[in-house]
Amino acid sequence: MTTDLRPRKGRIFLTGFMGCGKSTIGPILANSIGYQFADLDRLIEQRNNRSVKRIFQEEGETFFRREELAVLEDLALHEKMVVALGGGTLAEPAAMASIARSGILIYLKVPPDELLKRLQHKTDRPLLMDEHGDRLPEAALRERMMALFKRREPLYEQADIIVFADEQRLGLTVDHLVRMLIPVLK
Repeated sequence: MTTDLRPRKGRIFLTGFMGCGKSTIGPILANSIGYQFADLDRLIEQRNNRSVKRIFQEEGETFFRREELAVLEDLALHEKMVVALGGGTLAEPAAMASIARSGILIYLKVPPDELLKRLQHKTDRPLLMDEHGDRLPEAALRERMMALFKRREPLYEQADIIVFADEQRLGLTVDHLVRMLIPVLK
């Protein structure tokens, strides 16, 4: 961390590919540093009174990304907040700009093979489903996931802090993040 992150310490954004642990690590990290926690996807669901999967099916990805940006802009007004972003949030330049202006971005990095293991039985990930909303066969799932990962990882790599979230237990990952953030949060 060579950049002074203190001016942006009011908000911490967790990014990474779906299945990397943002929604699991986020609340624990928030509790550890005395911040509130928000899950961007859950807030979008509340705002729209339906699941992310249904929003994608009924309105499409473009609508979802507009909603995502609106909720993100709202969250940027809150202090002492840890926010779990969606896996594709950074693909929208306006979202990336808002995050860069208003908070510290942390990439929870997990290798693709581990992500595939974590995602292969999930049915709530619209971008990993077929056109009927059914789970893809394993080979097609791997192909789709790898294509998304290759497009998104360069965006994730622009984070202020990168933490490997696959090599150690959850508590150790959070402890590592807290130790990295303590000097910034003072």
